[in-house]
Amino acid sequence: MSLAAYCVMCCRRLGTSTPPPKSNTYWKDIRNIIKFTGSLILGGSLFLTYEIWALKKSLTLDTQVVEKEKMKSYIYVHTVSLDKRENHDNFTTFDIEDHECAVWLLLKKSKSDDRAARLQAVQEMVEAHHWHDYQFRTIAQAYDLRTLIGLARSKESDPRFFLPPPPLPPLKEDSSIEEELRHLLASLPQTELDECIQYFTSLALSESSQSLAAQKGGLWCFGGNGLPYAESFGEVPSATVEMFCLEALVKHSEIPTHCDKIEANGGLQLLQRLYQLYKDCPKVLRSVMRVVGNMALNEHLHSTIVRSGWVSILAEAVKSPDIMESSHAARALANLDRETVPEKYQDGVYVLHPQHRTSQPIKADVLFIHGLMGAAFKTWRQQDSDQVLTEKVSEDETRYTTCWPKTWLARDCPALRIISVEYDTSLSEWRARCPSERKSIAFRSNELLRKLRAAGVGDRPVIWVSHSMGGLLVKKMLLEASQRPEMSSVINNTRGILFYSVPHHGSHLAEYSVSVRYLLFPSLEVKELSKDSPALKTLQDDFVKFAKDKNFQVLSFVETLPTYIGSMIKLHVVPVESADLGIGDLIPVDVNHLNICKPKKKDAFLYQRTLQFIRETLAKDLEN
Repeated sequence: MSLAAYCVMCCRRLGTSTPPPKSNTYWKDIRNIIKFTGSLILGGSLFLTYEIWALKKSLTLDTQVVEKEKMKSYIYVHTVSLDKRENHDNFTTFDIEDHECAVWLLLKKSKSDDRAARLQAVQEMVEAHHWHDYQFRTIAQAYDLRTLIGLARSKESDPRFFLPPPPLPPLKEDSSIEEELRHLLASLPQTELDECIQYFTSLALSESSQSLAAQKGGLWCFGGNGLPYAESFGEVPSATVEMFCLEALVKHSEIPTHCDKIEANGGLQLLQRLYQLYKDCPKVLRSVMRVVGNMALNEHLHSTIVRSGWVSILAEAVKSPDIMESSHAARALANLDRETVPEKYQDGVYVLHPQHRTSQPIKADVLFIHGLMGAAFKTWRQQDSDQVLTEKVSEDETRYTTCWPKTWLARDCPALRIISVEYDTSLSEWRARCPSERKSIAFRSNELLRKLRAAGVGDRPVIWVSHSMGGLLVKKMLLEASQRPEMSSVINNTRGILFYSVPHHGSHLAEYSVSVRYLLFPSLEVKELSKDSPALKTLQDDFVKFAKDKNFQVLSFVETLPTYIGSMIKLHVVPVESADLGIGDLIPVDVNHLNICKPKKKDAFLYQRTLQFIRETLAKDLEN
């Protein structure tokens, strides 16, 4: 403003001044022009200097303010291992806004010494669906092991709670996953092993070495036997050799000291690489999660499993619509969750309900034991038919289910813990997964009883549900438990037993071959089902006397239709007289042996009568 006023005044003075003499006019005009131009340049320079200074001041922030803002978003983690982080009273949120305090207070609460407070904090995190992305990231970077596992086992947890797994280390130069698997397997102890583990290990190492040689051209030679191997591996899926190695690794992971070796040699990262590579191969995924679930039985490995990023993978898998994937993930997470799960679920023991943390009190157990050639999930699926197959597309579990105990029974009786057991069986020694394995009913029952007791079976009322040979295992397990004082709770808490076509007096199956390849070498399981088996008769006589003394509630179903086995044999596997235990009701049903435990639909007689038996047998326990 002062510059403009000065210019105006100069112009007026020039305009109003009297004309000077002609001799001085020229120089006076020059001086006036110089004065005016100098003033203009000086004023402009001062103005620009001022504006630059003002702009610089406006862009300069107070460093104290910046540091204070940083404090609001920084996460301070003590430099201790993930599983040993402690709660500290000097936890501070600096000058965090009110809406941010809730996040940090929940974090503090989740690390409380009070178990109830920790569980409540996890539940509040799960219910906080209104949070922003950065708030989930804050929690994800600051929670401890217990909180992470709790979130992973919560049904409604937001996926943003889980950080992606850390980057996997690169494979060695000129190496492959197959080679890495083979090296891992070879690094494990090979002496003083079970015969079956030795078999799987030697098979995996020999097959993988042959495959690698074929890939590198080592078997393409004259005068040797390499060519057939190379041709055979050219015809099988790429995951075949990996499956051999994984089968062996599953067996090794049942030994705690071998789990330590697997972890030390980078096994967790290698398994994760396999999981990512074979996303579309269910067999590989199940075997990988079996190994992780077995390793999770060892509490000293929990922090390593968490740091490797497996919890994020399991948290996603447990919500999969595929029952086998979700059940294997649920088993691994339950073994990691020492906060709410005192039991340990060993290989082959799967919880179908509840698979997540729940506020619903569990008042009783129902155990499902499959039979010959059965499985923990497929045995208990809904009966297949043309109509049902079209309804699968709807994904309505009330109309079709791949496992009715997990969907129908869990919904009708939410206070039950539902467990399904899996073990290997075969019709022929030629098809046995481990030729050196000769497992009798007595051997299997002892093994299953040990696993079920570790899972807490016997701590609450129990109902046993079995199909075919599974019923013989149940009878043998209960007789074994009655002879062992440490298993007395299993007997005292057994309320009832449900048999689906169990051959108490033997089966015609042992008298026939399934096809030509089974003709000469029936498996030990099939031999034990023969009608003249002395072991079977002894088991029947001892159990009937024992069950009457204990006053067990018993219900039996039996098929009335023959079963097609293979393409050649039509056989009534368990006749009515063999399915008659001599205790409880025996109900004939117009289905074959395979479908006797597969209801057509939820309102079918088979399921409704089963549900009625469970409710009536556990009526007093469910009311308490």
